[in-house]
Amino acid sequence: MTTAALLDVITAVVEQVSPDKAEALARRIGVAPLGSSAFVDMFAAPMASVVRELASAWANSGLSGQVVSAMILSASHAFRTAQARQSIELVWTGPQTPCVAPRRTEQALLQVITAAEHKLFVTSFVAYLIPSIVDALNSATQRGVAVSVLLESAQGQGGSLDVDFLNQMREVVPAARVLAWTRKTDEFLGGKVHAKVAVADGRLCFVTSANLTGFALERNMEAGVLVTGGDVPALLQDHLEALVAMAVVQSPAR
Repeated sequence: MTTAALLDVITAVVEQVSPDKAEALARRIGVAPLGSSAFVDMFAAPMASVVRELASAWANSGLSGQVVSAMILSASHAFRTAQARQSIELVWTGPQTPCVAPRRTEQALLQVITAAEHKLFVTSFVAYLIPSIVDALNSATQRGVAVSVLLESAQGQGGSLDVDFLNQMREVVPAARVLAWTRKTDEFLGGKVHAKVAVADGRLCFVTSANLTGFALERNMEAGVLVTGGDVPALLQDHLEALVAMAVVQSPAR
């Protein structure tokens, strides 16, 4: 069995045990002879079966107990650090089941808007003027947040919609930078602003199937994820701001 296979088993173990338990396991393996399975008795089923796989993988690797001990400690630390830096929550609007208790779409969107301290970027295909969302956007601008809203434009503006949601948004959130996809290369001709995301300060983002409509926030079956920390919110914020800097999306004339 390769070292990579051993690492896979170690990862499966540290993902399922506490840091203290991982440290105790590492100590036991560190003084055990090659291929020993004496440490399996530290765990009850079903975890014991995973640890037996670890014992087998260790025996086939030929590595010393001290090396495997260090691998376990390193993997446990890396996993806990990554876990602390990023969290991902399921967001769901629609019929509920006993399986999960997810956040609702409107709650997640409002969380992102109210969390923004410096920059907020929201995109949607359409945006009917939901009072709670409009109020939250205006509150953000009032506390000094640079708010950008990217929407699909009307047919007369090069878009696909019968309704001019851009001007509607300008009227109800006057301090926001309202944007449209104004420059489309040949490969994107006929394309639409179909992304539905919200990102605050490059540290919190919401990616969803839901438009900014009452049905999407309250009645439709919609799914999304709320991501806190890690690389994804920052990458998304940078990407959206780059589209503005490259004049792919712009504030169209009134």
